[in-house]
Formats: sequence, structure tokens, C-alpha cells
Amino acid sequence: MCWSATADLVAGTAIGAAGAVCVVRVLRGDPARRTRDLPLAALPLLLGAHQIVEARLWHDGGGTGTPVLVWAVIALPLLPLWLPLAVAAATLPGRTPTGRLPAVPLRIAVPLAVGAVTSAVLAHRLATTTVTAEIHGRTVGYAVGLPAPAAVITGYLLATVGALLLARDPVLRLLGAVTGAGAVACALLWRNAFVSTWCALAAVASVLILVWTGRDPGTRPGTGTRFASRPGAREAGDDTPSRAARRPAPEEEGPP
Repeated sequence: MCWSATADLVAGTAIGAAGAVCVVRVLRGDPARRTRDLPLAALPLLLGAHQIVEARLWHDGGGTGTPVLVWAVIALPLLPLWLPLAVAAATLPGRTPTGRLPAVPLRIAVPLAVGAVTSAVLAHRLATTTVTAEIHGRTVGYAVGLPAPAAVITGYLLATVGALLLARDPVLRLLGAVTGAGAVACALLWRNAFVSTWCALAAVASVLILVWTGRDPGTRPGTGTRFASRPGAREAGDDTPSRAARRPAPEEEGPP
């Protein structure tokens, strides 16, 4: 990916197909979790489409056309907001006994807040400047003219990679580790095309969501659903006393 129009097109099609499978799995799954799991399940679909847009950009030879703007909107303001929101929604436990959704855990609330600020900065930048793409051999460089680029990139990675690394689910943490290592590698190998190469690597890594959607939601850590595995055990959110708890103490059972 990022090596040619053909590579982006083939990869984008394959990754998008994987994303479609993820979405279908969620839609056919537990109705109580569809809304919460759908944004994360759709991530490979979004990133696959992103690669296909870049394939068109290759065909056009870069420049400042519509494919460049669409690619930049997905890569810059959308992803740092989408990912922490998707992780927060997917890792929320079930409703409390009062029927309310629990609060977002602090460990996810931090990258979510950072992502919202980063997304706002990047959206403002795209609205006030023209993004240009330039093909450098086998990579594509994008010129945005970021204010305080080190701070923006740090916020971007904290929102995207950080949200995944802070999730309790091991599959999501693995996705975070792969994309985090990829960010370091892309920064070292393709500094002038960091955004393009890292987005391509993240798109490929997002296929791990196939593993995540293939598991029973009740087995995912942190969701708080269907963890009861033995008779008499209580499910998360069930405040009904267990059979052992209802049994009277020996001194209350009366004379033998």
C-alpha cells in the first residue's frame, strides 16, 4: 500500500471486504450491542475506502483535487475522533440495574477528550487551508501546514493508538501495539510521507477487528455481559441475591 495505485486499490478492496464481514457479524449478533459495536466493526470498512480514495489520488498524480480533500478529511479530523469514540462505545458494560449506561472509564475518557480537541484543530486547518498531495517515488506526501505539529501529532497518536492500548480487550490492545509500532517505523523510514504510510499500515492492521467481531460479546473483558458460567453465579448488573446468599445462616435455621 502507498506504493502504487494498484496496491492501494487491491488492499483497499480486500480490507473493505473484511470490514463488510465485521459489520454483518455485528448486525446479526446481540441486538443489545449492535449500536455500541458497530462503529468499531466498521473501522476496516472506513480504512479500506480510504485506501481506495488514495488509489484515485495516485491516478490523478496528486495535486489538490477532491480525492486529496476526502483522503485528508478521513485521515486527519475523522480518525482521532472516531477511534476513541468507537473504543469507548464497544467497551462499555451493559446497562446498570437502573437502566442507565455507565460512564465512560477515565482511561478511555482521556484519549477521547484529546481526540476531540485534535480533531477540532485539524478540521479548522482543513477548512482554512488547501491540502496538497505530492507523489515521491513509491510514497505520497501531504502538505497541510499544521500549527505546532509535534503537539498535534502527539495528540493524534494518543487519541488513536492510545485508545486501543488502554482498552481492556486483548485484541484491541494488540491492534494498538501494532499500529503504535507502525507509527514509529513509518516516522523513521518515511518521515516525509508519515501520514500516508501509517494510514496504510493501520488499514492492514484493522483486519484484526475480524477476530474481535468473531468472538462472543459476553467473552470480551470489560463489557460486563454474560460472564456467569456456573449455576448460581450472577451476571454483571444482576442485583438479585444468589441462592447461597438467600440461604439462612445456621443460627437462623431453628432447632435440629
